[in-house]
Amino acid sequence: MTVPSELVTLADVEAARQLLAGVTRRTPVEPCRPLTAKLGGPTWLKCENLQRAGSFKVRGAYVRLARLSEAERRRGVVAASAGNHAQGVALAADLLGIASTVFMPIGAPLPKIAATKGYGAAVEFAGSTVDESLVAAQEFAERTGAVFIHPFDHPDVIAGQGTIALELLEQVPDVKTVITGAGGGGLISGLAVAIKATRPDVRVIAVQAAEAAAFPPSLAQGRPVRLRQFGTIADGIAVGRPGDITFAHVSKLVDDVVTVSEEDISRALLMLLERGKMVVEPAGSVGVAALLAGVVQVETPVVAVLSGGNIDPMLMVRVIEHGLAAAGRYLTFTVRCGDRPGHLAKLLTYIAEQGANVVDVAHRRQDPRLQLGEVELGLSVETRGSEHSDRLINALRSAGYTVTFGI
Repeated sequence: MTVPSELVTLADVEAARQLLAGVTRRTPVEPCRPLTAKLGGPTWLKCENLQRAGSFKVRGAYVRLARLSEAERRRGVVAASAGNHAQGVALAADLLGIASTVFMPIGAPLPKIAATKGYGAAVEFAGSTVDESLVAAQEFAERTGAVFIHPFDHPDVIAGQGTIALELLEQVPDVKTVITGAGGGGLISGLAVAIKATRPDVRVIAVQAAEAAAFPPSLAQGRPVRLRQFGTIADGIAVGRPGDITFAHVSKLVDDVVTVSEEDISRALLMLLERGKMVVEPAGSVGVAALLAGVVQVETPVVAVLSGGNIDPMLMVRVIEHGLAAAGRYLTFTVRCGDRPGHLAKLLTYIAEQGANVVDVAHRRQDPRLQLGEVELGLSVETRGSEHSDRLINALRSAGYTVTFGI
């Protein structure tokens, strides 16, 4: 791809906003009390998880498609995505009367597949990552003449995503920091264009999952670098190489790029669900994860963009359990005790007296390390947090029980 000599401009973003009038919704900005308390200043959430099709992606997709010529529209469009860009392209194509085909990785979340089909796109599966699906989509474009719609590396897409910044600057005029996730870099590039052109004092921070962070090595080498391998629960930002165009924007306009762990993401999702009543997908929560984990120092007021809310319910269950464990509220351990009537009841009663709730119990009698008449119990327990978990384990050991971890 040829990289334009000039970056996307504020005028481009403002023009994109005109195109999107009546198409996308002006998403709300909501206060986040837990983060406000932690950071010592106002913290807001820009709720793109409430956008049409469930994420910000429809903004860039619609701008890109709306600017196709009539001849290009007749040829149809093709895209590749793990889900959000797929839905954005499918919805935009449906609104504009354009035939669309979307290549998705094998194993893409079922709700995203169903939604993409529901907007009228033909769905094909190729590869196990978005990068592999991109190759298949480009080959399809060359074979059929369909116009390839890149998920992030195009000026129109960047301009469309930048319209989020125009809204949040109006909604939080005293903002000092804007933070959000970055995969290929389309969203963070668009935000940075609009923010730095109007409020250069505002700090713009990109967040990547540590297990799929292509920007840090790319910035270190001064060019886009492809990761050899990557994988994260934040599938929406699992991109192995920054775009050429987005890299140019990030390297010149974004103030910092930080990473968060899978545990950080799980905690953020749990907090957003439990305290914020927000359904957010892993990729959409990484900005909040960075603030919660303290991996970056920020000046308030700060706005974290929740970029999407399309999460597979089964993944949500696993993430919630992981988040509870990471927060010290879901504890798994083994206890050895006598294998005689009443011993299990005594143990469970003792745990209840410590204020913990037993979720699951598994008996093991065949371990050769056990003595005759002894049983090992695998326990899953809900607690009120790390301190409560520590008190429970100490109490059990003080009562004479052998407690180990790693069941």
